[in-house]
Amino acid sequence: MNKLPDRIRIKDIARLADVSVGTVDRVIHGRSGVSEASRKRVEEILEQLNYQPNMYASALASNKRYSFACLLPQHLEGEYWTAVETGIKEALANYSDFNTSAQISYYDPYDYHSFVDAGKAIVDSKPDGVLLAPTAPQYTKVLTDALNTCSIPYIYIDSNINELRPLAFFGQNSHQSGYFAARMLMMLTQNEKEIVIFRKINEGIVGSNQQENREIGFRQYMKEHYPDCRILELNLHAKRPSEDNIMLDDFFRQHPDVRFGITFNSKAYIIGEYLNQRQQIPFNLIGYDLLERNITCLKEGSVTFLIAQQPELQGLNGIKTLCDYLILKKEVTCINYMPIDLLTAENIDFYLKIPR
Repeated sequence: MNKLPDRIRIKDIARLADVSVGTVDRVIHGRSGVSEASRKRVEEILEQLNYQPNMYASALASNKRYSFACLLPQHLEGEYWTAVETGIKEALANYSDFNTSAQISYYDPYDYHSFVDAGKAIVDSKPDGVLLAPTAPQYTKVLTDALNTCSIPYIYIDSNINELRPLAFFGQNSHQSGYFAARMLMMLTQNEKEIVIFRKINEGIVGSNQQENREIGFRQYMKEHYPDCRILELNLHAKRPSEDNIMLDDFFRQHPDVRFGITFNSKAYIIGEYLNQRQQIPFNLIGYDLLERNITCLKEGSVTFLIAQQPELQGLNGIKTLCDYLILKKEVTCINYMPIDLLTAENIDFYLKIPR
């Protein structure tokens, strides 16, 4: 065999197999119009050379369009999921050469049927891939079963459902995050006998697998290390925010000695802003996520710690992984845990300036 260049080109393979460049291209991409004898010669040469096609160039040349569907909880501008959408848009911009697009749909996190209905619409649209924030497993399964039937890959962000295995997952280890949060909270206390968990809830639905798993991890730590500490609960109405302050007034009136608490959702600012208004109430609060209102409460002292999980990066990496898998034919890592970052008023500004 003649000496070959360091970088094997299609024309080198064509010369060795004594066929045209077009024939080699058709064999590499599995297209028809090649005789069995020519296909066999080309495949033998490819195997001998361990040829790896340039998938980037091939994808560009194909001019195929890739449409993705994203299913996220309903939210207001500036809330947690806004950052996820920012990451999705950034990923689409990064892969714009490949004609990528995404349609974002929303579901009511306190209404499981809303998730099912939105999922059906997504399946009917026949996207190339799906990025979703799962709801309760039995309702998520309705969507993932349909996607599996259609051979549509899907990626979870925010929370993982092990029994409904996705192509990939990006998010925190929720259980470990809650376990860690309990340890941090109890480091603040001086042998307190009572602490409180604040929730946003609607008709018994918390609205997030992640919040539920964080609480499970939190309670496991408390059971193992502080079994005698009483855990109080205050469930604020998710769809009646006007009642928040009234319910918080009632709680602190009934429990004047409670000085430590946590909320597992991204709305620590609800309690933090209340505490700022009622400055006579000393309280240590741990919350989640870098919403502007949460950060303000952190700097003003009504939130003691925030635990961050990089939602923008979850959205970006979710779409990036779909592109890598579908377009560039790359192998992908299934479980991708985000860091559990503990932030205070003293280090928050440095964290916000960290480049990706």
